Amino acid sequence: MPHASRKPASTRSRRSRRRPVTALMVVLPLLALVWAIVVGVPGVTPGETSVPFPVGSTAAAPVTGDAADLLATLPVKGKAAKTGYDRTGEFGSAWRDVDDNGCDTRNDILARDLAAIVTDASCRVLSGQLLAPYTGESVSFERGETTSMLVQIDHLVALSNAWQTGAAQLTREERIALANDPLNLLASDGVSNSQKGDGDAATWLPAEKSFRCEYVARQISVKATYGLWVAPAEHDAMVRVLATCPGQPAYSATPGLD
Repeated sequence: MPHASRKPASTRSRRSRRRPVTALMVVLPLLALVWAIVVGVPGVTPGETSVPFPVGSTAAAPVTGDAADLLATLPVKGKAAKTGYDRTGEFGSAWRDVDDNGCDTRNDILARDLAAIVTDASCRVLSGQLLAPYTGESVSFERGETTSMLVQIDHLVALSNAWQTGAAQLTREERIALANDPLNLLASDGVSNSQKGDGDAATWLPAEKSFRCEYVARQISVKATYGLWVAPAEHDAMVRVLATCPGQPAYSATPGLD
Protein backbone atom coordinates (compact mmCIF):
# COMPACT_ATOMS: atom_id res chain seq x y z
CA MET A 1 0.00 0.00 0.00
CA PRO A 2 1.44 3.47 -0.90
CA HIS A 3 2.64 5.56 1.99
CA ALA A 4 0.93 8.90 2.54
CA SER A 5 4.28 10.61 3.04
CA ARG A 6 5.33 9.88 -0.55
CA LYS A 7 2.47 11.86 -2.10
CA PRO A 8 3.08 15.56 -2.69
CA ALA A 9 1.26 17.93 -0.41
CA SER A 10 0.64 21.37 -1.89
CA THR A 11 -0.79 23.07 1.15
CA ARG A 12 -0.55 22.95 4.93
CA SER A 13 -4.27 22.22 5.18
CA ARG A 14 -3.90 19.09 3.02
CA ARG A 15 -1.07 17.79 5.22
CA SER A 16 -3.06 18.49 8.35
CA ARG A 17 -5.99 16.46 7.01
CA ARG A 18 -3.72 13.49 6.43
CA ARG A 19 -2.09 13.38 9.84
CA PRO A 20 -5.14 11.95 11.66
CA VAL A 21 -5.47 9.22 9.01
CA THR A 22 -1.80 8.28 9.39
CA ALA A 23 -2.17 8.20 13.16
CA LEU A 24 -5.17 5.89 12.90
CA MET A 25 -3.20 3.56 10.63
CA VAL A 26 -0.68 3.18 13.44
CA VAL A 27 -3.08 3.09 16.39
CA LEU A 28 -5.71 0.70 15.04
CA PRO A 29 -3.33 -2.24 14.46
CA LEU A 30 -1.98 -1.73 17.98
CA LEU A 31 -5.50 -1.78 19.41
CA ALA A 32 -6.24 -4.96 17.46
CA LEU A 33 -3.11 -6.58 18.87
CA VAL A 34 -4.07 -5.64 22.42
CA TRP A 35 -7.58 -7.00 21.86
CA ALA A 36 -6.22 -10.29 20.54
CA ILE A 37 -3.99 -10.68 23.57
CA VAL A 38 -6.85 -9.98 25.97
CA VAL A 39 -9.55 -12.18 24.47
CA GLY A 40 -7.40 -14.81 22.77
CA VAL A 41 -7.29 -15.89 19.17
CA PRO A 42 -9.14 -19.01 17.99
CA GLY A 43 -6.68 -21.66 16.85
CA VAL A 44 -3.83 -20.43 19.06
CA THR A 45 -2.69 -22.79 21.81
CA PRO A 46 -4.86 -21.84 24.82
CA GLY A 47 -1.88 -21.89 27.15
CA GLU A 48 -0.43 -18.95 25.22
CA THR A 49 -3.45 -16.66 25.59
CA SER A 50 -5.32 -17.75 28.70
CA VAL A 51 -4.60 -18.72 32.28
CA PRO A 52 -6.55 -21.04 34.57
CA PHE A 53 -9.40 -19.24 36.26
CA PRO A 54 -8.91 -18.22 39.90
CA VAL A 55 -10.15 -20.32 42.79
CA GLY A 56 -13.73 -19.30 43.52
CA SER A 57 -14.68 -18.59 39.92
CA THR A 58 -17.43 -20.64 38.27
CA ALA A 59 -16.30 -20.11 34.68
CA ALA A 60 -13.23 -21.47 32.97
CA ALA A 61 -10.81 -19.35 30.96
CA PRO A 62 -12.04 -18.72 27.41
CA VAL A 63 -11.87 -21.78 25.17
CA THR A 64 -13.74 -21.56 21.90
CA GLY A 65 -14.19 -23.22 18.55
CA ASP A 66 -14.25 -26.75 17.28
CA ALA A 67 -13.15 -29.50 19.68
CA ALA A 68 -11.14 -31.27 16.99
CA ASP A 69 -9.31 -28.04 16.15
CA LEU A 70 -8.64 -27.42 19.82
CA LEU A 71 -7.32 -30.96 20.24
CA ALA A 72 -4.84 -30.25 17.45
CA THR A 73 -3.31 -27.48 19.57
CA LEU A 74 -2.60 -29.73 22.56
CA PRO A 75 0.89 -31.19 22.93
CA VAL A 76 1.05 -34.96 22.43
CA LYS A 77 3.57 -36.81 24.56
CA GLY A 78 3.85 -39.67 27.00
CA LYS A 79 2.54 -39.49 30.51
CA ALA A 80 4.92 -38.36 33.22
CA ALA A 81 5.56 -40.52 36.25
CA LYS A 82 2.88 -40.57 38.94
CA THR A 83 5.57 -39.82 41.52
CA GLY A 84 4.42 -37.25 44.05
CA TYR A 85 0.72 -37.55 43.28
CA ASP A 86 -1.44 -37.08 46.34
CA ARG A 87 -5.11 -36.23 45.90
CA THR A 88 -5.56 -34.22 49.09
CA GLY A 89 -2.07 -32.82 49.30
CA GLU A 90 -1.87 -31.59 45.72
CA PHE A 91 -5.50 -30.94 44.73
CA GLY A 92 -7.05 -30.05 48.09
CA SER A 93 -9.57 -31.92 50.17
CA ALA A 94 -12.84 -33.04 48.61
CA TRP A 95 -15.01 -31.07 48.50
CA ARG A 96 -14.46 -27.35 49.03
CA ASP A 97 -16.76 -24.38 48.83
CA VAL A 98 -14.53 -22.58 46.35
CA ASP A 99 -17.19 -20.12 45.18
CA ASP A 100 -18.18 -19.12 48.74
CA ASN A 101 -21.87 -19.76 48.15
CA GLY A 102 -22.24 -21.79 51.34
CA CYS A 103 -22.36 -25.14 49.52
CA ASP A 104 -19.44 -27.44 48.83
CA THR A 105 -18.64 -28.42 45.25
CA ARG A 106 -20.24 -31.87 45.51
CA ASN A 107 -23.59 -30.42 46.48
CA ASP A 108 -23.29 -27.70 43.84
CA ILE A 109 -22.85 -30.36 41.14
CA LEU A 110 -25.63 -32.57 42.51
CA ALA A 111 -27.97 -29.57 42.50
CA ARG A 112 -26.93 -28.76 38.92
CA ASP A 113 -27.19 -32.25 37.45
CA LEU A 114 -30.08 -33.89 39.34
CA ALA A 115 -33.79 -33.29 38.84
CA ALA A 116 -36.49 -33.05 41.50
CA ILE A 117 -33.94 -32.36 44.21
CA VAL A 118 -34.69 -31.96 47.90
CA THR A 119 -32.21 -30.00 50.01
CA ASP A 120 -31.84 -29.23 53.69
CA ALA A 121 -31.32 -25.80 55.25
CA SER A 122 -27.55 -26.02 54.68
CA CYS A 123 -28.03 -26.70 50.90
CA ARG A 124 -27.05 -30.38 51.11
CA VAL A 125 -28.86 -32.36 48.45
CA LEU A 126 -30.87 -35.04 50.25
CA SER A 127 -32.50 -36.69 47.26
CA GLY A 128 -33.06 -36.35 43.55
CA GLN A 129 -33.17 -38.12 40.22
CA LEU A 130 -30.21 -38.45 37.85
CA LEU A 131 -30.41 -39.27 34.16
CA ALA A 132 -26.97 -40.86 34.17
CA PRO A 133 -24.98 -39.41 31.22
CA TYR A 134 -22.67 -42.43 30.94
CA THR A 135 -25.45 -45.03 30.66
CA GLY A 136 -28.60 -43.10 29.73
CA GLU A 137 -30.41 -44.75 32.65
CA SER A 138 -32.29 -43.10 35.51
CA VAL A 139 -30.73 -43.38 38.96
CA SER A 140 -32.41 -42.36 42.21
CA PHE A 141 -30.24 -40.50 44.68
CA GLU A 142 -30.90 -40.74 48.41
CA ARG A 143 -28.37 -39.38 50.87
CA GLY A 144 -27.21 -42.08 53.27
CA GLU A 145 -24.25 -44.23 54.26
CA THR A 146 -25.17 -47.02 51.85
CA THR A 147 -27.07 -45.06 49.20
CA SER A 148 -25.03 -41.92 48.48
CA MET A 149 -22.49 -43.96 46.51
CA LEU A 150 -25.09 -44.74 43.84
CA VAL A 151 -24.51 -41.24 42.46
CA GLN A 152 -20.92 -39.97 42.41
CA ILE A 153 -19.13 -36.91 41.08
CA ASP A 154 -16.73 -37.78 38.28
CA HIS A 155 -13.71 -35.74 37.25
CA LEU A 156 -13.89 -36.00 33.46
CA VAL A 157 -10.12 -35.54 33.40
CA ALA A 158 -9.15 -37.72 36.33
CA LEU A 159 -6.89 -35.91 38.77
CA SER A 160 -4.16 -38.52 38.58
CA ASN A 161 -4.30 -38.29 34.77
CA ALA A 162 -4.07 -34.50 35.07
CA TRP A 163 -1.05 -34.88 37.35
CA GLN A 164 0.71 -37.07 34.77
CA THR A 165 -0.10 -34.75 31.87
CA GLY A 166 1.07 -31.41 33.20
CA ALA A 167 -0.79 -30.56 36.42
CA ALA A 168 2.30 -31.36 38.47
CA GLN A 169 3.75 -28.12 37.08
CA LEU A 170 0.70 -26.02 38.07
CA THR A 171 0.50 -24.16 41.34
CA ARG A 172 -1.48 -25.80 44.12
CA GLU A 173 -4.14 -23.08 43.79
CA GLU A 174 -4.52 -23.90 40.10
CA ARG A 175 -4.82 -27.61 40.90
CA ILE A 176 -7.52 -26.88 43.49
CA ALA A 177 -9.35 -24.88 40.82
CA LEU A 178 -9.05 -27.82 38.41
CA ALA A 179 -10.40 -30.25 41.01
CA ASN A 180 -13.44 -28.05 41.63
CA ASP A 181 -14.07 -26.68 38.15
CA PRO A 182 -17.71 -27.35 37.11
CA LEU A 183 -16.50 -27.98 33.55
CA ASN A 184 -14.50 -30.96 34.79
CA LEU A 185 -17.22 -32.36 37.06
CA LEU A 186 -20.25 -34.46 36.27
CA ALA A 187 -22.72 -36.40 38.41
CA SER A 188 -22.64 -40.00 37.24
CA ASP A 189 -23.78 -43.41 38.30
CA GLY A 190 -21.38 -44.93 40.80
CA VAL A 191 -20.76 -48.08 38.78
CA SER A 192 -19.51 -46.19 35.71
CA ASN A 193 -17.35 -43.89 37.81
CA SER A 194 -15.74 -46.87 39.51
CA GLN A 195 -15.16 -48.63 36.19
CA LYS A 196 -13.51 -45.54 34.72
CA GLY A 197 -11.11 -45.05 37.63
CA ASP A 198 -8.31 -42.77 36.41
CA GLY A 199 -8.65 -43.89 32.80
CA ASP A 200 -8.40 -41.58 29.82
CA ALA A 201 -10.26 -41.75 26.51
CA ALA A 202 -7.99 -44.57 25.32
CA THR A 203 -8.98 -46.88 28.16
CA TRP A 204 -12.54 -45.85 29.00
CA LEU A 205 -15.49 -44.23 27.23
CA PRO A 206 -19.14 -43.93 28.30
CA ALA A 207 -21.36 -46.88 27.43
CA GLU A 208 -23.90 -44.34 26.16
CA LYS A 209 -22.40 -43.68 22.73
CA SER A 210 -24.47 -40.53 22.14
CA PHE A 211 -22.62 -38.84 25.02
CA ARG A 212 -19.10 -39.70 23.91
CA CYS A 213 -18.59 -36.61 21.74
CA GLU A 214 -19.50 -34.20 24.53
CA TYR A 215 -17.47 -36.25 27.01
CA VAL A 216 -14.31 -36.07 24.90
CA ALA A 217 -14.91 -32.41 23.96
CA ARG A 218 -15.11 -31.45 27.61
CA GLN A 219 -11.93 -33.39 28.41
CA ILE A 220 -10.16 -31.51 25.63
CA SER A 221 -11.54 -28.19 26.88
CA VAL A 222 -10.34 -28.88 30.42
CA LYS A 223 -6.87 -29.84 29.22
CA ALA A 224 -6.66 -26.75 27.03
CA THR A 225 -7.80 -24.48 29.85
CA TYR A 226 -5.17 -25.78 32.26
CA GLY A 227 -2.33 -26.22 29.79
CA LEU A 228 -2.25 -30.04 30.00
CA TRP A 229 -1.16 -32.43 27.29
CA VAL A 230 -2.59 -35.67 25.88
CA ALA A 231 -0.88 -39.04 25.63
CA PRO A 232 -0.55 -40.53 22.10
CA ALA A 233 -3.17 -43.27 22.61
CA GLU A 234 -5.48 -40.80 24.32
CA HIS A 235 -5.12 -38.36 21.42
CA ASP A 236 -5.89 -41.04 18.84
CA ALA A 237 -8.98 -42.19 20.76
CA MET A 238 -10.25 -38.60 20.93
CA VAL A 239 -9.72 -38.17 17.17
CA ARG A 240 -11.75 -41.34 16.49
CA VAL A 241 -14.63 -40.17 18.67
CA LEU A 242 -14.74 -36.67 17.19
CA ALA A 243 -14.70 -38.10 13.67
CA THR A 244 -18.24 -39.33 14.37
CA CYS A 245 -19.49 -35.81 15.18
CA PRO A 246 -17.86 -33.17 12.93
CA GLY A 247 -18.20 -29.66 14.33
CA GLN A 248 -18.54 -30.78 17.96
CA PRO A 249 -17.86 -27.59 19.92
CA ALA A 250 -15.37 -27.06 22.69
CA TYR A 251 -16.67 -25.63 25.94
CA SER A 252 -15.64 -22.58 27.95
CA ALA A 253 -18.03 -23.50 30.77
CA THR A 254 -20.25 -26.41 31.62
CA PRO A 255 -22.95 -26.84 28.94
CA GLY A 256 -26.22 -25.41 30.19
CA LEU A 257 -24.56 -23.62 33.10
CA ASP A 258 -24.79 -19.84 33.36
